[in-house]
Amino acid sequence: MRELQFRQALGEAMSEEMRRDPKIFLMGEEVAEYNGAYKVSQGMLDEFGPERVVDTPIAELGFTGLGVGAAMNGLRPIIEFMTFNFSLVAIDQIINGAAKMKSMSGGQFNVPIVFRGPTGNAGMLSSQHSQNFENWYANTPGLKVVVPSNPHDAKGLLKASIRDDDPVIFMESELMYADKGEVPEGEYLLPIGVAEVKKEGNDVTLVSFGKMMKVALEAADQLAKEDISCEVIDLRTVRPIDYETVINSVKKTNRLVIVEEAWPLSSLATDIAFNIQKDAFDFLDAPVKRVNNMDVPLPYAPTLIEVILPNVKRTIEAVNSVLYR
Repeated sequence: MRELQFRQALGEAMSEEMRRDPKIFLMGEEVAEYNGAYKVSQGMLDEFGPERVVDTPIAELGFTGLGVGAAMNGLRPIIEFMTFNFSLVAIDQIINGAAKMKSMSGGQFNVPIVFRGPTGNAGMLSSQHSQNFENWYANTPGLKVVVPSNPHDAKGLLKASIRDDDPVIFMESELMYADKGEVPEGEYLLPIGVAEVKKEGNDVTLVSFGKMMKVALEAADQLAKEDISCEVIDLRTVRPIDYETVINSVKKTNRLVIVEEAWPLSSLATDIAFNIQKDAFDFLDAPVKRVNNMDVPLPYAPTLIEVILPNVKRTIEAVNSVLYR
């Protein structure tokens, strides 16, 4: 099977969908003439022209509002944020516009729109450009939130998101755009809201999503050398969350560690932990453990970034704590 970079898989998904449906268009900063800030939209302006690949000013509130209005009137926009940190400027249009419109209109208006771009830490970008808002958006009824971890899933989930009749938050990672992975040649979509067991195991369940899957899988590989068998689950979607897959795994392993690149208070890991103790309490042999960012703004210094972010060492310590407490 061929290998594509993460950015190529995303670009291929958008291009295939735009060829299929003329109502789809891409809009955002530097998506056209510059071929995308991260080269995700490379070549799309040449193929689809400036009416369907639209450069915008640095005005997230404005072009997000245009996208919501276009979606209400029959088009299917893809709105790219250069980083989801910048989506805060447009959060009123997302939360009070796109997410609520179907409910407020009594079902008269669907808002088929995808908001996509990078999330989380991307190196030495300091506090204002290194935040995770997956849990913020997942807290909003009316939105779906997708966070892929590899090129294969990125393509299949983005195509499904573009075809969805509800607004979708599609979160990527700057640090993954060059990652390579196997991507089939033919047409395929992945269902939103279905997790994947990436690695079978018996001793402990590790749950994560997005680029933190690298941490979870590396921790599982190192623990395997100590004869500790981890079952690793990639959520892929954090609204809705596939609790059934997690619960079935915990019933087998009796232990759960959640790895998430976000602050601990009101994190997705918190909600997962609550639901597991609610629905699988009798199967737990140890308290659920969370591995989150430390509860501080992310600094600039790389040595401090390494300490504050979830990492393999902290994940292994969490696994050992539920096994040998």
